[in-house]
Amino acid sequence: QVQLVESGGGLVQTGGSLRLSCAISGRTYSSFVMGWFRQAPGKEREFVGAQRWSDGSTYYADSVKGRFTCSRDNAKNTVYLQMNSLKPEDTAVYYCAVDQTGHIHTTKVWYDYWGQGTQVTASS
Repeated sequence: QVQLVESGGGLVQTGGSLRLSCAISGRTYSSFVMGWFRQAPGKEREFVGAQRWSDGSTYYADSVKGRFTCSRDNAKNTVYLQMNSLKPEDTAVYYCAVDQTGHIHTTKVWYDYWGQGTQVTASS
């Protein structure tokens, strides 16, 4: 069983930055992927970015490429999503999730465990 606890959401002005954290506990396979998704009101949950824990490789949705960065702290068993140049359309509840296949997938069906979500609001 894997537990994910998120933190770091909040309200920021357009153009501002936030960093989300996701603390991982419990048993994971040696090769897994940490993904980030978001869900705005009335919309489907969509892929934002992901990072493979073993080698640090990353992949991002086009909408956030160049603005958002996934990173990890192996010692703290924590992953981060650094969000810069935030736009109103980035407003959503953000979720971290674990994909235990070891391959980076962009669809949520591959992810077995999810955090509780944290609200990010970018206002103009």
